[in-house]
Amino acid sequence: MGEEVTLIARGPQLAALRSQGLRVTGISGDFTVHPECTEELTPIGSADAVFLTVKAHSLPPLAERLGAALGPQTSVFSAQNGIPWWFFSGFGGTWEGTTLQAVDPGGVISQNIDARRVVGCIVYPAARISEWGVVEHLEGNRISLGEPTGGTSARTAEVSAALRRAGFKAPVPQRIRPELWLKLLGNASFNPISALSRATLEEITSSDGAVPLVRAVMEEVELIGRELGLELPVGIEKRIQGAGRVGGHKTSMLQDVESGRPLELGATVGALVELAQIMEIQVPHLEVLYSLASLLDRSLQRTRVLSPEPAAGTAPSPPRSTRAAE
Repeated sequence: MGEEVTLIARGPQLAALRSQGLRVTGISGDFTVHPECTEELTPIGSADAVFLTVKAHSLPPLAERLGAALGPQTSVFSAQNGIPWWFFSGFGGTWEGTTLQAVDPGGVISQNIDARRVVGCIVYPAARISEWGVVEHLEGNRISLGEPTGGTSARTAEVSAALRRAGFKAPVPQRIRPELWLKLLGNASFNPISALSRATLEEITSSDGAVPLVRAVMEEVELIGRELGLELPVGIEKRIQGAGRVGGHKTSMLQDVESGRPLELGATVGALVELAQIMEIQVPHLEVLYSLASLLDRSLQRTRVLSPEPAAGTAPSPPRSTRAAE
């Protein structure tokens, strides 16, 4: 039995979805679906589950409107890269309730979205928007779901079952944070390195110069995780090898560089630097990457501001967003 789905989009993407539907190409075949599409948040008030897939830095300005639109029974499946705003809610111990300014400045997200609504969601498939209304599925089909407080629940079981019916692998681990931290190893290393070097995952993992840097960054991320009591389910070397097997894939951050969009740095790198400062531990490689990538980000945004607007009647180029096992 199919699920009732509504897509929330805007601009030329919304226009394309309404006029021609959503076309999916790639490893899953080639098909078109025609879900309800809108730019309004109103429909989420009656939704059982909302998949929150905006970039982490786009969430603070959206949080108040989003929180007000949620219905009494709506669960929020948080699919951002990096350390999510809810990470220390239900964490326990001295870290319980910690707010990271790099992720949730001023606590605006946590003030507007009740942590009890949240389900952790780790998205591994690599995909890109090749043109408005067209998603190219490049690799992977795993989406992990997990309660921040641990264990299983009716809502994770129901959404996992719906995702499996759609052809995804949708495991529900007993503890979501160790797996989230494992993905963070790649987010914090491959993403900024690719943005600065313009290199694909294959090029980075086959470079004698880049691999030691990737390894050093991952070791610092692992160190912070250990301070939090998190043990990685997979070792660093296997993590690097896994990224290499993805092939000539451009990370989401590299695609953002090429499109001139803001970089998702706060949740993926800045939050780690902030945690290291609180813990009083040294993370020189993360600090350098964060500083250099932040300079690049500011340069991109200056260029975007100075660039002329598209001619009247001309749609801007579509974004090439991705969520991969970076």
